[in-house]
Amino acid sequence: MDLKNKKVLITGADGFIGSHLTEQLLEEGCQVRAFVYYNSFNSWGWLDSLPKETLEKIEIFSGDIRDPNGVKTAMKGVDVVFHLAALIAIPFSYHSPDSYVDTNIKGTLNVLQAARDLNIQKLLVTSTSEVYGTARYVPIDEKHPFQGQSPYSATKIGADRLAESFYKSFELPVVIVRPFNTFGPRQSARAIIPTIISQLLSGKEEIKLGNLTPTRDFLFVKDTAKGFIEIAKSDKTVGEEINIATGVEISMGDLANHLIEIINPKAKVVTEDQRLRPAQSEVDRLLGCNKKIQALTAWKPQFDIKKGLNQTIAWFSKAENLSQYKSNIYNL
Repeated sequence: MDLKNKKVLITGADGFIGSHLTEQLLEEGCQVRAFVYYNSFNSWGWLDSLPKETLEKIEIFSGDIRDPNGVKTAMKGVDVVFHLAALIAIPFSYHSPDSYVDTNIKGTLNVLQAARDLNIQKLLVTSTSEVYGTARYVPIDEKHPFQGQSPYSATKIGADRLAESFYKSFELPVVIVRPFNTFGPRQSARAIIPTIISQLLSGKEEIKLGNLTPTRDFLFVKDTAKGFIEIAKSDKTVGEEINIATGVEISMGDLANHLIEIINPKAKVVTEDQRLRPAQSEVDRLLGCNKKIQALTAWKPQFDIKKGLNQTIAWFSKAENLSQYKSNIYNL
């Protein structure tokens, strides 16, 4: 599929990955409609940080992914839908699982039903590596068992299986896109890399973290966004579940030490109990297999973790960006 001049909708366009994907789709020559979360402040999330000339190219639609009427209205006249809107914080899912069911499962169902009614040409539903849980084998390919080790991951498993059912029941042209641990500029401090960087750049010498032993496969956000685009372009991806991963892992402890060495070698890590997941909920190891995406698309990662971290640190180092982060509190 040639995306140039295609009308595309991105749900969750106001978020971290969504805002980067919005920019890259504009570069592909797409006509972009951005679905942002309605709020009384009229905030468009991270899209507000884009240059004025970029924003002028985007059609903004404010709504709520939990509202089927608004979702269907947003999807009218669209060729391709990138569905990223979701609640993603694992700690908050322990606190408020109902909201994750409403947003992640019901919200995805709203998108699937509208896509079916409106004959959307292609729908990409965003999954997460968390659906795999702690690796039973590595690298984790798309045949790995699913394990709902948190309410968040359980709702994403449910959303994935709904997407699968619409492909098999109604031949809906849907793809399940499964990024591993994305990082980069604009990421919420609920994630490990912004947590470490924001504390270090704020001058703290005691860096408060949780469990340091788990490993993750970190993917720079520009590579993640490019993965979505290449999956959308390929005619071989409909009905598939596809990892976006680097095939390289690093432990939380090694990651923290690397960032400390770059930013402030005097700092040290302190484990804080409130940041620890319940023992059976902790995902100890995530290392993804990217053979499938490379077989079906033209995607290849362009950033290793060092290059990605350097760009991320540079972004956080700007006062106007760092000031948006509350490094003195634990972000759920």
